[in-house]
Amino acid sequence: MAARLRITQVKSTISHVARNRATIRALGLHRIGDTVEVPDNAATRGMVRQVRFLVQVEEVPEAGAEEKS
Repeated sequence: MAARLRITQVKSTISHVARNRATIRALGLHRIGDTVEVPDNAATRGMVRQVRFLVQVEEVPEAGAEEKS
């Protein structure tokens, strides 16, 4: 499992329910194209799952993982 997730908002929250808009805000996103890095844990994964149709998610490998390969 990655240490962090890079989340990018790719769609607008206009015309979506308030719960989805609030989840996007709680992730730290404000507008289309915004990107944030958040810890990879169960709570964050659950938030991403709720708004998966509005965001793009990438796993950021741990710093030492690249050297081991």
